[in-house]
Amino acid sequence: MISNQIVKNTIEELKSITKIDFSVLGTDGNQIASTWDMEGITSDTIRQFAGSLADSQEVYGCHFFKVMDDKIPEYILIARGAGEDVHVMGKVAVCQLQNLIIAYKERFDKNNFIQNLILDNLLLVDIYNRAKKLRIEAEARRIVYIIETKNEKDNTAMEIIKGLFGNDGRDFITAVDEKSIILVQQLENEEGYEKVAGVARMICDMVNTEAMSSVRVSYGTIVSEIQQVSRSYKEARMALNVGKIFYSEKTIHAYNTLGIGRLIYQLPVNLCQMFMHEVFTEQMPDTFDEETLITINKFFENNLNVSETARQLFVHRNTLVYRLEKLQKSTGLDIRVFDDALTFKIALMVVNYMKYMENEGN
Repeated sequence: MISNQIVKNTIEELKSITKIDFSVLGTDGNQIASTWDMEGITSDTIRQFAGSLADSQEVYGCHFFKVMDDKIPEYILIARGAGEDVHVMGKVAVCQLQNLIIAYKERFDKNNFIQNLILDNLLLVDIYNRAKKLRIEAEARRIVYIIETKNEKDNTAMEIIKGLFGNDGRDFITAVDEKSIILVQQLENEEGYEKVAGVARMICDMVNTEAMSSVRVSYGTIVSEIQQVSRSYKEARMALNVGKIFYSEKTIHAYNTLGIGRLIYQLPVNLCQMFMHEVFTEQMPDTFDEETLITINKFFENNLNVSETARQLFVHRNTLVYRLEKLQKSTGLDIRVFDDALTFKIALMVVNYMKYMENEGN
């Protein structure tokens, strides 16, 4: 439905052009917006006119009009003054308001369609029928982004995204929960993942700067059919979750770059528990002290290079070797060897995944 502010702006603009005062009221007689004080016109008068068969009527030296929504009165418009000129301008104002109603209904219908589309609430035949009715191109390259805000119902972030993408009618912006903004962007044939990554960075930079907020952005894969948009959304949602678990230091997560984290995320928790107990019969990775964890992570960051890791940790090379040998004794894994390092890296990721799932269950 049209906001009261839009109605107010509309009749004020009409007055500035026509020099005629207008009022818009609900069919119950409650005032929505007015450019004059409506002295002498009561709510009973409005309700009586709303319940009559007439579409327009001259009462108390003013012209009354019904603003229809699908043949049902939605508003009552009053044009102040008598005469044919006022009557004509009143009809112009009615036409303007009715066009606004149609435009806002279409916007609402499109938003509703996109929400149901990404949540898989539509049959295949309904997708194409409704897309055609709403004049949404069925065969177009699209991708779904999820912008997760730090605060719930971040209206500033939503307005920034709408300002960036909501003007050409090809992109759609909606939400299905309190903290996520969903952008369905249409791409040109020559635009690929380099363009998509640039858009994600721009969104992060703009929202972080303008809204003074911290956001994460994820995106799925590019699809070419309208019915595949839900797949891109699910991929973006998985990318967001996997990114928060395994790559928490990053703020942009792409589904096609998730690597092994995507595989671990899809494993049952009980299978992960079995894996951990088989690999670590004694000390689990989540029981290591901070110094050991820093050493392990830095060793992996430097691609198992002992000398470079020792330099960055500001320790002697022999000290680092001692720490690694101590770790080998407690776990049975020598992370200087590629196979053991791979097992250990996966185990650390599995631990993070199990902690995440445990927190989600609480």
